[in-house]
Amino acid sequence: MTIEALRKSEMMTHLLDALDAGQDIGHYGRLVFAMVARHFMTEDELVEQLQKDQDFSEEKARALVEQVKGHDYNPPRRERILEYQRQQEFPICPNSEDPDACNVYRDLQFPDEVYESISNYHEHKAAS
Repeated sequence: MTIEALRKSEMMTHLLDALDAGQDIGHYGRLVFAMVARHFMTEDELVEQLQKDQDFSEEKARALVEQVKGHDYNPPRRERILEYQRQQEFPICPNSEDPDACNVYRDLQFPDEVYESISNYHEHKAAS
């Protein structure tokens, strides 16, 4: 899996381009990026991308990647991304008016484990 696979998502292209330009994509922008991108690149590649954010050190990037891995966060749904976006200046979702925008599950193909984890979560939730 590669960065090019991530570019199938308009939102991820937006975040990658902002990082390449050295922009501060905000705490939640970095979090969303890490939650999605970790399924498409190595840990070192992910850290390298996150470090492109102005004033975001390698130490901070590695800590974020470890947090996302440690909690085994699934990529967020569109609604969660928009919720995160309301809490910061940088627009994570470049076209939030479009109801299909920023749905990473529509735009990207994740490993089977991601879908299994989501299914298990919903089964446990329904059983409660």
